[in-house]
Amino acid sequence: MSLRLPPRIKVLEALGAVVDGRVRLVGEGRCEVVSSEGDRVYNVVVEGEFVYSNDNGTLYRGYVGYPILACLMAEGKLPIDAELGEKLRGVPWRRLNEQYKRYEEVLRHIYAERGIERERAEAYIDAVLRRLAAMRLRLKKPTG
Repeated sequence: MSLRLPPRIKVLEALGAVVDGRVRLVGEGRCEVVSSEGDRVYNVVVEGEFVYSNDNGTLYRGYVGYPILACLMAEGKLPIDAELGEKLRGVPWRRLNEQYKRYEEVLRHIYAERGIERERAEAYIDAVLRRLAAMRLRLKKPTG
């Protein structure tokens, strides 16, 4: 099954996971990504255009979830903006998503609270999503 592009905020959530050190490469094309609250571990497998992750966005909503994005960033397959990433350190993503209920409101809050220039962040998100779209990722349960 082809996966859709994720909501834009997921690019920043993935970048945050990378700079927070919550992405662990456990083998070629295999990562473990710890949630922002530390209570979940997502298992990610990337085999060419076939990917798998046990996060809700990937499994139940049909888009490339942030753990897959984070794994691709950690492997150097998607760009990382280190300066922007520093401003995303320690963001409590799940708590903010539950508090604000809308991704656009969460972004507005994070940009204001963290002093992030919206145009720069949006340009970075666009660059990541363009690269991601070219990958044409498909969901496939891993074998073995």
